Amino acid sequence: MPTTVQRIPEVKQNAAPAVSFEDTSIAFSCQSDFKLRKTYWLFALMNKGWLVNLGTFFIKIALKLQLPVKNLIKSTIFEQFCGGESIRDCEKTISKLHDGHIGTILDYSVEGEENEKSFEETTLEVLRTIERASESADIPFSVFKVTGIASTDLLEAVQKGDVLSNEDKAAFERVRERVDRLCAKAYERKVKIFVDAEESWIQGTIDALAYEMMERYNRERPVVFNTYQLYRWETYNNFVKATETARERGYLLGAKLVRGAYLEKERIRSHEEEYQDPIQATKEDTDRDFNKAIDFSLNNRDVVSICLGTHNEYSCQYCFQRMKQLGIAPNDEHIWFAQLLGMSDNISYNLANAGYNVAKYVPYGPVEAVMPYLFRRAEENKSIAGQSSREFKLIEKEIDRRRAAKC
Repeated sequence: MPTTVQRIPEVKQNAAPAVSFEDTSIAFSCQSDFKLRKTYWLFALMNKGWLVNLGTFFIKIALKLQLPVKNLIKSTIFEQFCGGESIRDCEKTISKLHDGHIGTILDYSVEGEENEKSFEETTLEVLRTIERASESADIPFSVFKVTGIASTDLLEAVQKGDVLSNEDKAAFERVRERVDRLCAKAYERKVKIFVDAEESWIQGTIDALAYEMMERYNRERPVVFNTYQLYRWETYNNFVKATETARERGYLLGAKLVRGAYLEKERIRSHEEEYQDPIQATKEDTDRDFNKAIDFSLNNRDVVSICLGTHNEYSCQYCFQRMKQLGIAPNDEHIWFAQLLGMSDNISYNLANAGYNVAKYVPYGPVEAVMPYLFRRAEENKSIAGQSSREFKLIEKEIDRRRAAKC
């Protein structure tokens, strides 16, 4: 969704910000001149919508025909947005982010087939990310998508309250067991774990699983984090109710706040199946609820721990300014910021440099298997108003600054 600047009275807009997202010397401090120029040309290409469409089309054909394009992909878009093909491959990225005081969130981004073998393989790989996270403070979170370990149709049937066959009941118990295995391992290894948000027609089932795990494992510390998509008009109220329930039942609520990732799909489906559109009427409504959720979280830190998963500069500024007003330390353990690898380094590195808790999502997996993820990143940069242009101009600014410094 496009970024807009809002005016919210609680924050003094004329106050000097504690962090400047314009400081490119910090944002790109970990990039060599060669890497910066390479990133510059990649975003220059991604800034052209027609070229993104054409490139995506030909890459899909090339992969289908098994043409030798893997090395080209690895050295361009894969290198920009992914850590590697395995956890071992990601070590260089983990180390580089560490140098910028930024944590890593290992995100196994393979979208496999919907069968029990694939679900179990994904579960085992996520368990490996938890094990790796437990070995280093550089990896503060693990993450998984429930659709990576469960059938989408089954999750939807459970949410609709359909009568399940004995076979489906057994399958759902296996889903619950996989989710529990991941959360139990995270608890045992003292690693926080995100349950990613997905489409509204399965999100109810995902929420129920997440809250079940929170009640089981979030008694002593926040381990399990559910994800709240504030571009849905009912999410803010659901978040508040979830917090009240956690307080009543004596457990802690972990919350990753995001705007949302399935807008077009949600609106098309609600129109085709003739039910109320779950998406906010305007972008401003989404921004309002996102920042309300920030305020609510900061005022309920005895129960709520949050991670702001956003590339929205204003919301990040809003949060750290509110923290300052409330006397909350930048490195407060209850508050994190997160962005995707390869995007919004001006936010990530400048926040980290100022002492805030920051982590980057680092997707990984075999090149062919993570292409759906990469296609979405390219499409996202093309569709988010000004996103690739913003990245491009910041990189251009830093190249000019370095050139001037050498004169």
